[in-house]
Amino acid sequence: MMNVDILWSNLLSQIKEDLTSLSYTTWFSDTKLHKFDNGKAYIIVPMPIHKKHLIDNYSQLIVDKLKELTGSNYEIVLLLEEEIESELKNKVTNSEISLNVSNDTNNVNSNLNIKYLFDNFIVGNSNKFAHAAALSVAENPGNMYNPLFIYGNSGLGKTHLMHAIGNYIVENSNKKVLYVTSEQFRQDFVKANRKDDKGTNFNYIDFFKNKYRNIDVLIIDDIQFLGGANQSQQEFFHTFNNLYNDSKQIIISSDRSPEDLKLLEDRLRTRFCWGLTVNIFPPEFSLRTEILKKKIIAGNFEQDIPDEVVEYIASNIGPDVRQLEGSVTRLIAYSAIMGGETINLDLAIEALKDFISKGIGEKNDVHRIQKIVSEYFQISVEDIRSKKRSSNISFPRQIAMYLCRTMTSESFPKIGTEFGGKDHSTVMHSVEKIENEIKVNKDLANIIEKLKKDIGIV
Repeated sequence: MMNVDILWSNLLSQIKEDLTSLSYTTWFSDTKLHKFDNGKAYIIVPMPIHKKHLIDNYSQLIVDKLKELTGSNYEIVLLLEEEIESELKNKVTNSEISLNVSNDTNNVNSNLNIKYLFDNFIVGNSNKFAHAAALSVAENPGNMYNPLFIYGNSGLGKTHLMHAIGNYIVENSNKKVLYVTSEQFRQDFVKANRKDDKGTNFNYIDFFKNKYRNIDVLIIDDIQFLGGANQSQQEFFHTFNNLYNDSKQIIISSDRSPEDLKLLEDRLRTRFCWGLTVNIFPPEFSLRTEILKKKIIAGNFEQDIPDEVVEYIASNIGPDVRQLEGSVTRLIAYSAIMGGETINLDLAIEALKDFISKGIGEKNDVHRIQKIVSEYFQISVEDIRSKKRSSNISFPRQIAMYLCRTMTSESFPKIGTEFGGKDHSTVMHSVEKIENEIKVNKDLANIIEKLKKDIGIV
């Protein structure tokens, strides 16, 4: 059977011809085929509403199209992305292990998503350095910037860039590429340490080593989730050394910088800094607007979406690219459900009210701290976010950074972004300085306690 991504792309192309543009975009454009298993086709959908609507209205169409393409009848099972992730984390069966081991060990799946390319990665001021570094690695893997460590908050494009690197290398060379999450690496390591029916694990070990060491490019996502998994960290350390010493390219992503990965071993964090470390910052307003317009153009919707709606979304949804794109899908779906109502600002406000309130809530803590600290020291919020270095501004700024780090769950890079794009090392220095000063300066300690009470974040 052909690759599931290619098969599903072919199926969607056929379905698109049978439906209106609005119906196709609303119900099918964000679906994907997960797998075939025991006569069932597992399909991932973006929201719970899709489950009922697709089963009630389009299940026979999907079954018929699948039969045309595969020659087999399949029962349709619709799942959300989080349900797939939960299954992967909580259920590793012996049959799955046996299946993995029995596969041709010289043909390990790269796991790359063919939709993520450099061509459709939208570049702006916040990500152009990361984009340039990624393209340099793709053009000369193993020789330029090894390892490449990309970090930034969730939803800013790290995964897109990593897949784009892998797809570029596969397209332009014969190199073997493997993309995995750190959770998949950990699961594979656990499998490699299980006994088979003969009481040995030689087959599993051979499979593991072939998968992770007989490759040219290893791309591992969300490395922070190896924190606390000491044995998996040890194995990754040896895998890293093996690949690095053979001049194989290693690409790693995380939601924080190497220095901030406190649950990982020092020897790993040190190695992560051997090559190039790049940060992806939250997209500025102009980039958010461009991302939304690109999504709208690609959707080929029957209705135009006015510029004032695009600007409303860009101003209120927040920096997460997935949320930005998801807001367009939600808006189109809402319009369809409401009988094809014209998309205007009023409809957008109504359709996205849950998205907007969530985005504002996520930003309140840091902004609240900045506001209260500024008021206490009688400076403006603009001053505290600025690059001014006078002591009457820089010291309150350091206090605000310290409070943001100790009273919220935000990472050093995110805090730096909220203070006018400061580097994470600047935030780390400020936090350490205030921590040390509090120990010897009772007046400052009292000020900090008063500010904490005024801020009152639970």
